[in-house]
Amino acid sequence: MKSQDYIALDEKYGAHNYHPLPVVISWAEGCRVRDPEGKQYYDFLSAYSAVNQGHRHPAIIQAVKDQLDAVTLTSRAFHNDKMGLFLQKLCDFTGYEMALPMNTGAEAVETALKAARRWGVEKKGVQNGKQEIICVEENFHGRTIAVISMSNDPDSTVNYGPYVTGFVRVPYAKAEAIEAAVTPNTVAVIIEPIQGEAGVYVPPVGYLKAVRDICTKHKILFICDEIQTGFSRTGKRFAWQHEDARPDIMCLGKALGGGIMPISAIVADHEVMDVFTPGTHGSTFGGNPLASAVGIAALKVLVDEKLDENAERLGKIFRDELRKISCKKIVEVRGKGLLNAVVFEKGFEAWNVCIALRDAGLLAKQTHGNIIRFAPPLVITEKELREAIEIIRKVFTAL
Repeated sequence: MKSQDYIALDEKYGAHNYHPLPVVISWAEGCRVRDPEGKQYYDFLSAYSAVNQGHRHPAIIQAVKDQLDAVTLTSRAFHNDKMGLFLQKLCDFTGYEMALPMNTGAEAVETALKAARRWGVEKKGVQNGKQEIICVEENFHGRTIAVISMSNDPDSTVNYGPYVTGFVRVPYAKAEAIEAAVTPNTVAVIIEPIQGEAGVYVPPVGYLKAVRDICTKHKILFICDEIQTGFSRTGKRFAWQHEDARPDIMCLGKALGGGIMPISAIVADHEVMDVFTPGTHGSTFGGNPLASAVGIAALKVLVDEKLDENAERLGKIFRDELRKISCKKIVEVRGKGLLNAVVFEKGFEAWNVCIALRDAGLLAKQTHGNIIRFAPPLVITEKELREAIEIIRKVFTAL
């Protein structure tokens, strides 16, 4: 079968809830992928940062093979011999006392919201049903009903009402707006340290620290959604570390699964996590032995290969080189580490540029119409990065 045959099957039998770039990936390794016809591409999306360790990293693949020969699923009705080891590694990596494993990023966010609401009643004394959580405009935290109730994106929210109440939305990157929105019923603030889906919107220096200080002052929880920014993507293990703005709860996912399977979690200290008691939250697959084995290997790769340092060094090269490109349509190049974006002038349709990049051998995806996000696997070498930059340069200068 050819690429168009596979695309036709997707379109005939699949719900049309995505508009993917017309390319089919049938093989992948490191930062490169191939289509059924054998054409090779640089992957500069990394499954929205779920493939930080690169496609089919041999150490993670081996961990999967070894675990498949032992046990894959037990459910949380029983203990297994992998979950505790995984949670210990995750707590050591993040610096938190406890972890609660789930499967998808949206589940991690839901878990954090539930923890904050329960904490608000049991630890802060807010009346149940009155809890408020402050969120920000242009956020993206997932697709569940509760999570989209925080969103102001019409594509995510249209005709899904009634929406979940208890969320107060304020502008992003304005700490004073959060301060003004705090009431006696506020239990938490949830933000992305860098807004990924909004176009790699990096807030001004000092914003994260200011949010942390506001939450401390008012005795409310600071929830940081590090699902896309975490696990070395921005040049630090976690993006909040750029400002030493340690949150009370971190939402984790994507690269925690090492590009192999969906794994997510929240991490927090005892004072927050103790609100969960038997029967109050759970997941059949959360913490399953196969996922735990993958998570252990995924974390080890990040540490052993110093992928945070690689992302920091190569990210600077990437932004510096893209800023040298002569293209009048480009308004801004922004990002941290290897999470970057090129912003074109308003009204510009970046979809056609993504098609041109595909034809030239590089896969990237636009967001908000006029923005292209560039996020290669963190295992990319400087030689590979510079080859990719030349592809981008040729396409952009031809606009």
